[in-house]
Amino acid sequence: MLETTIAAIRPPDESAMAAARELQGRLTKPAGSLGALEELSVRLAGLAGHCPPPLPEPAAVAIFAGDHGVHAQGVTPWPQEVTAQMIGNFLAGGAVVNAFARQAGASVTVVDVGVATPLPAADDPSTTPAAGTPPSADGPRADGSVAAPGADVVGTLPSRDVPRLVAANVRPGTRDLAVTAALTRDEARAAVETGIRVADDLIDAGAGILLTGDMGIGNTTPAAALIAAFAGIDPAQTTGRGTGVDDPTYARKVDVVRAALRRHAPDPADPLGVLAAVGGLEHAALAGLILGAAARRTPVLLDGVIAVSAALAAAAFAPHAVAAMVAGHRSAEPGATVALRRLGLEPLIDLGLRLGEGTGALLALPVVTGAVRVLHEVATFDSAGVAEK
Repeated sequence: MLETTIAAIRPPDESAMAAARELQGRLTKPAGSLGALEELSVRLAGLAGHCPPPLPEPAAVAIFAGDHGVHAQGVTPWPQEVTAQMIGNFLAGGAVVNAFARQAGASVTVVDVGVATPLPAADDPSTTPAAGTPPSADGPRADGSVAAPGADVVGTLPSRDVPRLVAANVRPGTRDLAVTAALTRDEARAAVETGIRVADDLIDAGAGILLTGDMGIGNTTPAAALIAAFAGIDPAQTTGRGTGVDDPTYARKVDVVRAALRRHAPDPADPLGVLAAVGGLEHAALAGLILGAAARRTPVLLDGVIAVSAALAAAAFAPHAVAAMVAGHRSAEPGATVALRRLGLEPLIDLGLRLGEGTGALLALPVVTGAVRVLHEVATFDSAGVAEK
């Protein structure tokens, strides 16, 4: 699945981009007056392959959740159980992402790709059961891969008022990346392919744009490691304070990331290997979501530092996948700016956010919709009878 998805990712359509630029020049406004929105509309036309591109709606947020063995290194003061507790909050509609999703009219799908604490049973009305039997940590299939459970069960978009849980747990949390590889290559592949299947299912169900979300106590540590590995820079430039750690914890976090990169020496030309060595299950699944969206020529609106670290992996798998990416916001985490620069993306908003969940992407969603709506609805000088300069 991973290889066929990568093979389906194509460069943007230059003729559609040219048509969008030409149309922007004929609309009843001074040329360039909408700033970055004009180039965004051009990029989305190139992704869609025609001008104007379809309106990016309905919107679907996919929150991938996982736990991290590196939590044992004291990189965060938050207990690991909070990951599962926050999933309960998502499903009850009480998190910030839920409030913003209701405002934006977006659906919310929560995907357990690697939570360590047991979650609601599969027969819970809010839970979509996994297909097949989840593999053990060391139980590859006959073809050498690990099954990616629960990734073909989305079916229809969930109600905007009732979030849904997809059970797709590859393993109950990663191993401690400070001690050993966080994942096997089979497990990393299973998580990536879970993300691809979720993207396919949400798009098949009608989603016009996908928004990245994440939940995982300690997940900014692997994000910092991923960004440092792909960018080839010192972890001090990619590691932030996450949920607001104190100075000693922050110093320990930087040391943990630096030591892990020395231990594993991940090769940025081998994105699956990088994800396996120092990534998280939610990072790998988000990379898959991005690849799946790019293969379907559907835009994916990136959230914060977890999403952009996954986006670097997606771009390493398939450079043209960047054409599907829209940077929703600039996270306060320093690694986010490093990753965005590496991807060549400018964020739409910069509000000092560092919550995750998909919150920044949701706030940026109306900007993306507005950029496309201009091409659909604004009159040209000729049609409106307005004199040009």
